[in-house]
Amino acid sequence: MFIQQLYTKCLSEAAYYIESNGEAAIIDPLRDIDVYVTLAKERKTTIKYIFETHFHADFVSGHIELQKATGATIIYGPGAETNFPIINAVDNQYFTLGDVNIQAIHTPGHTLESCCYLLYNEQKQPHALFTGDTLFIGDVGRPDLSSGDLDKEALAGILYDSLQQKIIPLSDDIIIYPAHGAGSSCGKNLSTETHSTLGEQKLHNYALKSKNKEAFITAVTTGLEAPPPYFPINARMNKEGYEVLENILQKGLKPLSVKDFKQKMQEEHTIILDTRAATQFTQGFIPTSINIGLEGRFAEWAGNLLPFDAHLLLVTDNAEKAKETIIRLARVGLNNIIGYLDAGFEAWQKAGEPIDIIIDIDADELAMDLPHDDKIVLLDVRKEMEYANGHIQGAINIPLHSFTDPANIAHIDDELNNIYVYCGGGYRSVIAASLLKRQGIYHLRNVLGGWDAIQQQKNIDVVQEAAALN
Repeated sequence: MFIQQLYTKCLSEAAYYIESNGEAAIIDPLRDIDVYVTLAKERKTTIKYIFETHFHADFVSGHIELQKATGATIIYGPGAETNFPIINAVDNQYFTLGDVNIQAIHTPGHTLESCCYLLYNEQKQPHALFTGDTLFIGDVGRPDLSSGDLDKEALAGILYDSLQQKIIPLSDDIIIYPAHGAGSSCGKNLSTETHSTLGEQKLHNYALKSKNKEAFITAVTTGLEAPPPYFPINARMNKEGYEVLENILQKGLKPLSVKDFKQKMQEEHTIILDTRAATQFTQGFIPTSINIGLEGRFAEWAGNLLPFDAHLLLVTDNAEKAKETIIRLARVGLNNIIGYLDAGFEAWQKAGEPIDIIIDIDADELAMDLPHDDKIVLLDVRKEMEYANGHIQGAINIPLHSFTDPANIAHIDDELNNIYVYCGGGYRSVIAASLLKRQGIYHLRNVLGGWDAIQQQKNIDVVQEAAALN
């Protein structure tokens, strides 16, 4: 028996490769399936099953493309309805994989079709539980993403029953392999650890320590942030089907001359997406470009901030980065890429085309400016909880994810003020600054290093919200 966790950091997503005696299964694959096909080929195995723990909302799964490439059977939990052939596992149904067995355990709550898969080793002993979004390390799946006619409290109650009746009674030494880790929006308290044991979770997972169902419901439904707007789109694609990635790459990997790029810029519903590093982007970019750098949680922010009906023109470091960009956009269902600027931003500069910049300042320069400039407006684009845990006194909090609503930034006035933007480490603030520039706000300063650097300045007044102190 062989198990490999395939973890994608920018989505905090874990897929799994399980193999026994020449047969393999993939659990919760991503849309770009080459890694699974290559691994099976290298190990001289046949992919027999594709197990989906539920209809994922935070990424487009690779189940359809992997089935077409390998002929493997797609398995979902009870009640899952799709526009393509699947097996609906019956609760406690066993699937043979080489010399081992995998048991489907129906665990509704995060979604109604959610399933965990219990792997039995060659000795027929329970070895590992692949929990999807039912049980995380340090948390459980949020119950407000895919409920049908049920509210989050009702689903949380169902999740409590699933955990108590199906998961808690299992042996403490069973390895827990979840679908996500820290950073995912599918939970609120996920650990940086990507696997654990059931015994450790019983001791340390707040949700498993609730005294009763009512306490559990309160614990898991309190403090939930609004889900990202692209989640319903991805869940629908995973249920109904989607365009194959090869076609998206063929359409998007078109090198465009500066002339052709400019022509496409004029087309309706077109957005320039610059995926260079934030520090490169601020030094010079094509006017109206949105920067979402590949070095951060790229796909997640793209899904949050970019319209799904927009045509995307890419500015990247090179053709290889253009391909990476397209694949990572496709992971969250952004498929309408129409080309990339051949030779990148340098080609634009050499052609003498107009450019824009964002002024970067260090935290110590901010500390010197604050006492002497009464026109400074401090804009903190971190999440509400980050802001509550500590911010510059007088800073306005407009979280980056809320920039999709123009009303949230409509009141920002730079005619009489200088807008200083900061985030946690300097990645999100440049995204925010690029969006503000698109809205015609130009008197901007980006604080390098963000809150991490600001905290090191002794002469900048910082405060905490009362709720964070309690």
